[in-house]
Amino acid sequence: FCAIFKMLPGRSEAMAITNSHFITRNPIKGPFKPQYQSAIFGTGCYWGAEKGFWRMPGVYSTAVGFYGGITPNPTYREVCTGRTEHNECVLVTYDTTKLSYVDLLTQFWMCH
Repeated sequence: FCAIFKMLPGRSEAMAITNSHFITRNPIKGPFKPQYQSAIFGTGCYWGAEKGFWRMPGVYSTAVGFYGGITPNPTYREVCTGRTEHNECVLVTYDTTKLSYVDLLTQFWMCH
């Protein structure tokens, strides 16, 4: 049903962000220590899901955004139209010596 010509054009430049999580104050973009890994979770609506992740012991930082899709660098309003084919996602950076990926999956399934 979604033909390419119906997709929104977007923009070439990415949205400017600060490299500091608003709550934890930790960086949200690397480089990170070697024991830190990142995972992306497609959660539908990301606001509540992000809070659940950042509260987990061993999570270093989180960030929300859009993943997949066709429209380059879409805005929130554009994604809400359904014409970009993006998913709302949470990027979680965590310390693998304190938290496992299975722990993150458990949180994901509890909030999804």
